[in-house]
Amino acid sequence: MVTLFQTLHTLSYVVVDRLKTVKEEKGASAIEYAILVACIAAVVIAAVALLGGKIKSLFDGISLGSSTPATTVPATTTR
Repeated sequence: MVTLFQTLHTLSYVVVDRLKTVKEEKGASAIEYAILVACIAAVVIAAVALLGGKIKSLFDGISLGSSTPATTVPATTTR
C-alpha cells in the first residue's frame, strides 16, 4: 500500500512539473506561426503556377478602354 501512495505522490509531482513547463513555452507559438505562413505561401505559389496561364488569359480578355463605344439607352421624358 505504501508503494502505491509513493507512486501516486511522485506522479503528482511529475504532473505539476510538466504543467509548469507547458506554461513557460512561449517560443513555440512563433515557430507555429512561421510554419503556417510558409504553408500558406506554398499554397499560393502552387496556385499561381497551376492557374497562372488561365488567370493571365482572363485578365488579357478584359478591356477597360474598348474601341467601340458602349450603347446607352436614351433617357425618356414623359410629358
